[in-house]
Amino acid sequence: MIMRLGVNILNFGPHATPAALAGWARFAESTGFDFAMVSDHVAVAPDVAEQYPAPFYDPFTTLAWLAATTDRIGLGTTVAVLPYRHPLQLARITANLDRLSGGRLILGVGVGWARREYAALGVPFEQRGALADRYLDVLVESWTQDAVSYGGETVDPRPHPVQTPHPPIWVGGHAPGALRRVARFGDAWHPINVTPQWLRTEGLPALRKAAEEAGRPMPALAPRIRLDDVDRALRQAEEFAELGATHLLLDTYPGTPEQIRTPEQDQQTLAAFHARAA
Repeated sequence: MIMRLGVNILNFGPHATPAALAGWARFAESTGFDFAMVSDHVAVAPDVAEQYPAPFYDPFTTLAWLAATTDRIGLGTTVAVLPYRHPLQLARITANLDRLSGGRLILGVGVGWARREYAALGVPFEQRGALADRYLDVLVESWTQDAVSYGGETVDPRPHPVQTPHPPIWVGGHAPGALRRVARFGDAWHPINVTPQWLRTEGLPALRKAAEEAGRPMPALAPRIRLDDVDRALRQAEEFAELGATHLLLDTYPGTPEQIRTPEQDQQTLAAFHARAA
């Protein structure tokens, strides 16, 4: 199986503590996984809390903490919701994080789904797609240029990231607008909980068409799947590899707070998967 394998670290819920988060990262690195990622919410409104209970640790602060406790693995977001943060702020945070980690950042991005969270932040939900596209333009410009114009001012975004031309951008989502965003900005497509069959017959053909229309090469494939049964996940992983996936992120969260397991239980399952996939 020629894919880089990653771990989705649960940065929320009853077992999320600084020690547990560091333990997750050390587990991923020592077991031989290639990267680890965390999810993003800023304002945990009731609709968010139904699925992702507090405490919810900020992804970028968490990744900075995990960068200091690891040496090798990539560190990323699955996914950072672009319209939640000012693009100049996000550009500085991510460039700093890439530099402080020695060039290990993977920036997974999307537009999110939580309408009440958007309301709490004062960001128009209906404009989230347009905002995301605009912010990605600013992000890439800030990562690669010494001067950026925004809001009528010219600012210096340095330091730049270590990775060149910039850290990899993984774009999530599978609606038509999301696929256009992947084709325009993405180094990889990062769909969540999709099947190999759907990718084969619908998802990848649609992305290929979007890439052709954008005049860019076909982005890489880096899906995230739920890991609850090792045998089933291994079969899926083989199919993703046959489809050309370069990365596979394994998510042990069952989907509801009532079913959440301890880190030790999840890590046992992940270790079993990794041992058999090697």
